[in-house]
Amino acid sequence: MRFLNSLTLTLIIIGALNWGLIAFFQFDLVAAIFGGQNAFLSRVVYGLVGLSGLYYLTRTIYPIADDELDGAERRVGNVNYGTEFGEEMDVDDEADVDDPTAHSMQTYEQFRRPTGREE
Repeated sequence: MRFLNSLTLTLIIIGALNWGLIAFFQFDLVAAIFGGQNAFLSRVVYGLVGLSGLYYLTRTIYPIADDELDGAERRVGNVNYGTEFGEEMDVDDEADVDDPTAHSMQTYEQFRRPTGREE
């Protein structure tokens, strides 16, 4: 599947560059390489570019569900939402365990931005 996507995207880019050359410079690169617009190889390239465009159009309208992806592609987009603030308090200070404000003040003091002056 990855090879097919790469191949069709490459053909779409070639077709877009060829249309840009035709529009700006009136030069058909595919026809120049393969022997004119009516040559067999030119028509094959034009057809493959058109089929690639249809393939990507259908992928845009009907995207592939996550269930159809293999394991390697599925793991790429996973995001870990864990934070460093989820750590547990030390239980050595039993006086601080009962008082939640002591821990929140400690966290504030650890992570506040220094201003360069004493408060």
